[in-house]
Amino acid sequence: MAQVFNLPDLGEGLEEAEIVEWKVAQGDQVELNQPLVEVNTAKALVEIPSPVAGKIATLHGAAGDVIEVGQPLVTFDTDDEAAGEPHTAQKREAVLVGYGVGGETQAKRRRRLRPPGPRKAPAAAATTETTIAPVEPSGGSRAAPPVRRLAREMGV
Repeated sequence: MAQVFNLPDLGEGLEEAEIVEWKVAQGDQVELNQPLVEVNTAKALVEIPSPVAGKIATLHGAAGDVIEVGQPLVTFDTDDEAAGEPHTAQKREAVLVGYGVGGETQAKRRRRLRPPGPRKAPAAAATTETTIAPVEPSGGSRAAPPVRRLAREMGV
């Protein structure tokens, strides 16, 4: 079964991309999330991963060609029985376009660490009352003259 993969929207406001280098050739067998092509947009050089596993039937464009968003990029032959392989369901892993596809993404994820010991309530939730001690004048005043005048007029 043939499946056409169109150039995805690579960023807000981008309408086209120039093919820099194909990472695969026509007739190649590709895996899910395997890098297919490197394209240059107005903002960045981006590597586009394969959305499916299968055989490359057609590459729509050559290095240097400009393709608009939504136009065909690659046609896959995803008929596993014709290739002599049993059909295996694969789950698509989320990939950030431009950051590549590493098989070690699961290994790099770290657990969220929590400090040992019992958890304490936040200081803002404490029920103790606080009192504000009056400030004693310390001789000289650091207020500007207009502020001192206003304070005298208000009786402060």
